Amino acid sequence: MSKIDMDEKHKKLKAGLEYIGIDKIDGPLIFIRKTHPVGYRELVQCIDAQGNTRLGLVLDTSADIVCVQVFEGTSGLTMPDTHVRFMGEPLKFGVSGKMLGRVFNGLGQPIDNGPLPVAEAELDVNGMPVNPTAREYPRDFIQTGISAIDGMNTLIRGQKLPIFSGNGLPHNELAAQIARQAKIKGGKTNFAVVFAAMGVKNDVARFFVKSFEETGVLDNVALFLSLADDPSIERIITPRTALTLAEHLAFNKDMHVLVIMTDVSNYCESLREISTIRGEIPSRKGYPGYLYSDLAELYERSGMIKGFSGSITQLPILTMPNDDISHPIPDLTGYITEGQIVFDREMYSRNIYPPVAGLPSLSRLMKDGIGEGMTREDHPHLASQLFAAYSYVKDVRNLASVIGEEELTPLDHQYMEFGEALERTFVSQKMNEDRTIEETLDKGWQCLNILPREELHRVTDEEIEKYYGR
Repeated sequence: MSKIDMDEKHKKLKAGLEYIGIDKIDGPLIFIRKTHPVGYRELVQCIDAQGNTRLGLVLDTSADIVCVQVFEGTSGLTMPDTHVRFMGEPLKFGVSGKMLGRVFNGLGQPIDNGPLPVAEAELDVNGMPVNPTAREYPRDFIQTGISAIDGMNTLIRGQKLPIFSGNGLPHNELAAQIARQAKIKGGKTNFAVVFAAMGVKNDVARFFVKSFEETGVLDNVALFLSLADDPSIERIITPRTALTLAEHLAFNKDMHVLVIMTDVSNYCESLREISTIRGEIPSRKGYPGYLYSDLAELYERSGMIKGFSGSITQLPILTMPNDDISHPIPDLTGYITEGQIVFDREMYSRNIYPPVAGLPSLSRLMKDGIGEGMTREDHPHLASQLFAAYSYVKDVRNLASVIGEEELTPLDHQYMEFGEALERTFVSQKMNEDRTIEETLDKGWQCLNILPREELHRVTDEEIEKYYGR
């Protein structure tokens, strides 16, 4: 027998070994001493005195002690009566195309009173590593029906574009609207949405389910809901189960999948909680030093792969504590993703929905997915002109706050009028309003009509002749 065969036989013998009694319980963590060698993120079954089984994962392992995180929490477990069984494999999730139209908890168990779909494949929830050279560059435009995104911060198929919001701002409403309206422009495509909500309240969860049911899109959406009263440790696995299903739909079913995750900040709070219990040395604001790499594990499970027609596009949503964009969560997210959509609380106070801030928001892949043959030939120049003019509006508003509006020049007043029109007619729209890209671009030109023709330096003469003053 070869050494490889002997190692495999030894591994199978070790898998499924059960230990009676644990040495310590600390929050959602249990500690077991003197075990056989176990693997990082190995699946564990914890059996209480009543015979009920809970799942967990190995969080830390050494020669002396093994630390296990229990997803359903440790309430009711006792140290002498708890049985711990190491399964010798990572946590796997049974995925199926029949999961579309269903509602699950954070661990992928149905909570809509329906049966568990028959699995088409058992996949590792941690995903499979992808060779970077095998990735396709994102190029195709995704129409969300929201002008502030489609016109100035375009979402591209295979992109990861986060939304930076704040407490009390309408990010949940925007997430539901995007899930209802998102589509690949041009031709009929196999499109689906995987929605993962982490640490949301019951009323928010009901809002999502009701919104999708009433609009008839639930059949094309798979919801994973980890509620606020569920064990916080469950939030760690929720985005991974959702992304595992997304990978199956994209690369086994050739579907274009939009993954919406809210709220990533709740996920990071769970990471901090576990890190504190383990006694790890904290990094910025108490978060673990591996926060960047942990978020990258989630965000990088998006994109397109050569040889596969499907794709995964991510739209993670996070609430910035105290609206601080330099907070570690949005700061590290910005390093990993390709842009961000930033909410403005001052715009929200003026009843502008969605309150997307014009200047801090950007999509780094926008230039590769717009223009002739993709959206419209004037889109790149129009977006550039809107950004430039709106930037000048901000300067004029700052000046007016110092010297007063009556001291402004006639041109400055025109820019003030343009800024108000851009926010009220282009950015602002109803929560059930689904605009085509042509409608969005036409509204942009309507706003530019307020400015003198000689102020339009970023659009061509041909575009001005065709669209200006129309």
